[in-house]
Amino acid sequence: MDNSLNGRKALVTGGASGIGAACARALAARGAKVVVADVDASGAAALADELGGTAWTVDLLDTEALAALSLDCDILVNNAGIQKVAPIEEFEPAEFRRILALMLEAPFLLIRAALPHMYANNFGRIINISSVHGLRASAYKSAYVSAKHGLEGLSKVTALEGGEHGVTSNCINPGYVRTPLVERQIADQARLHGIPEAEVLAKVMLTESAVKRLVEPEEVASLAAWMASDDAGMVTGASYTMDGGWSAR
Repeated sequence: MDNSLNGRKALVTGGASGIGAACARALAARGAKVVVADVDASGAAALADELGGTAWTVDLLDTEALAALSLDCDILVNNAGIQKVAPIEEFEPAEFRRILALMLEAPFLLIRAALPHMYANNFGRIINISSVHGLRASAYKSAYVSAKHGLEGLSKVTALEGGEHGVTSNCINPGYVRTPLVERQIADQARLHGIPEAEVLAKVMLTESAVKRLVEPEEVASLAAWMASDDAGMVTGASYTMDGGWSAR
């Protein structure tokens, strides 16, 4: 039994489903007390009950409230995200700002709220669930790609500032993961590319990948759990791809 995270408190955003839920389960399985943070109150509560953790119903778009926060977590997993697929000329500016607020400004505010506790204890793990789109671009995803590229920079700055305080900061960069967020894109991608929905996976989502399958949430979570451990103390400022070879091109 792996109890490597006994005594640690973890906060996972977007924790009620998908990658977030898998990360919450993986961290709890290693002994961490997990706070499941999500706008979905019932989903967060159900998973928190399953894990013996705590639910935090939070709207991460309420950035004014986040600015006043103080967090006492040892491990912060910035995972919450949304997606919008549209050409730039049709992309609503309000939607662009909304995606950046949730996926870049909110992680900054949560990191800002968590660092004093981490510095005081000379230990902290910031794990940012980025994407291959933090390193590469795809058409029709201007806001998402911009947010993920920004998250990469934020993660590296956090690593440089946190190093002397025992705090590491890293990104995980998966390709397309089997989550509701990806499944909801299929119809939009089919429309934009003029192909049937059944062909989207092979002709759009997996075309750049050497391994022709979706990433499983549990695979991402296994890497997050390792990053949270003492074994990863020298891993910081890094971006770990889990993209089936996409970024090797």
